[in-house]
Amino acid sequence: MKNILIVGGTSGLGWALANELVANEQVENIYIIGRTLHNEITNSKIKFFAQNLLVNDSSYFKQFSNIDALFITVGAGRVAKFDNLSEKEVNMEIDINYKIITKILKQFYSKIQSSDDFKVAVISSIAGMINSPLFSVYGASKAAVSALIQSLNIELEKNGSNNRILDVKPGHIAGTRFANNQEIDIKPAQKVAIEIIAALEEKKQLLIPNYEETYKQVIDRNRNDPHEFGINSYDYKIDNNRVTEKPQIKIGYMSGTFDLFHVGHLNMLKKAKQYCDYLVVGVHKDASHKNKTVFVPLEERMEIVRSIKYVDEVIVSLPEDNEVRNIIPYNLLFVGSDYKGTERFKRYEEEFSQLDDVEIIYFPYTKSTSSTQLRAAISKDNKE
Repeated sequence: MKNILIVGGTSGLGWALANELVANEQVENIYIIGRTLHNEITNSKIKFFAQNLLVNDSSYFKQFSNIDALFITVGAGRVAKFDNLSEKEVNMEIDINYKIITKILKQFYSKIQSSDDFKVAVISSIAGMINSPLFSVYGASKAAVSALIQSLNIELEKNGSNNRILDVKPGHIAGTRFANNQEIDIKPAQKVAIEIIAALEEKKQLLIPNYEETYKQVIDRNRNDPHEFGINSYDYKIDNNRVTEKPQIKIGYMSGTFDLFHVGHLNMLKKAKQYCDYLVVGVHKDASHKNKTVFVPLEERMEIVRSIKYVDEVIVSLPEDNEVRNIIPYNLLFVGSDYKGTERFKRYEEEFSQLDDVEIIYFPYTKSTSSTQLRAAISKDNKE
């Protein structure tokens, strides 16, 4: 393995894999794709690419045409009753745990089935093999990706390729989450990373870490009586307070007039979506707060914004952005850096400092086409 791509490598198992692989002298480049980098990169072999995989299509991966190894470690889910999952969360879990992985494998499939050695490992989950109440969507989506891998490996064999896709089915791995930007001990994840690399070298198609010690008996119990296993699993999660009521999805909010829509607006929306799973945009009824008039009616501006692929929901904005939290419980408020330090946003910062699930993201001003420039040009033409 010389040039390696790790999708979802900014924390936990993906980061552990990067740290193990980078020590190999034969490795030249490790490309890591993730939304946010939790760690400091100190090795020049590692290159980080910030991307929201929920937005970008598979063509994004064409730039990594030189790779000879692929690790897909992305995953999302929470322990919760099905009726407590929002439709947003259900869509996100299916997209991340199955659809995105399928699209990535499709993008690199010509390499996978070629005569050249190409190593692939995909992280599914033990939850996809057993009755997983209170983890239903996560388990089902992981089961789907395992079924995909099994079928593709048969196709690869029948087509004469020596390459196979390694399906890694871990259970809980300590050190795969971050709290207050402080990394938990990732030694357990590093141990699994070493197992994955060894299994790839041996061209295995399935790896269940801690199989003999833990998961063999779990799988056997489920096979012998799935119903009883499911009941016990449900009770265990409830009794041990494993159920989480707080949605895992990150909701972002941005407001604006979006009159005379231009590339500057598009770039702001694209940047906002990079930070969140679900982006809500509030469109101002008019521009009276700036003592300006608008050229495009509210309904048309909302329809334009709604059609942008980075936007998930559009509402009519409220006079104050903090008031929107009463109807949209957003976690991130996006705004231009020119608002930082204003009385209004100092007030917001003070209010949000009392909460642990919301923050303001200030985007630096970048030169591009602006509505002010367009208004000036239109006014000039009208005068002439």
